[in-house]
Amino acid sequence: VYQSNVEGEIIDYLYKIKDNVDGIIMNPGALTHYSYALRDCISAIEKDVLEVHLSNVDNREEFRKVSVISPVACGKISGLGKEGYLLAINFFSMKHEKK
Repeated sequence: VYQSNVEGEIIDYLYKIKDNVDGIIMNPGALTHYSYALRDCISAIEKDVLEVHLSNVDNREEFRKVSVISPVACGKISGLGKEGYLLAINFFSMKHEKK
């Protein structure tokens, strides 16, 4: 588990852990809507990243409906509160079992 409000720290962390994880569960918060640097990092590390949001971003302000992360993520869970994280863990667990 890692949390930071600093875009560069998140990117550095993703590069640091990429060889030690099978997948990444990420709530990019406001970075969802404008961080092309984070998007490029996700593309470069070549790991499955599941985008998770506590609220239903599609039912909020117009700018929140646009994610620059979704096109490079393996999927998105939105609007299920903290249960979204449990579903994300379950997703990677099931995916790992299939290997």
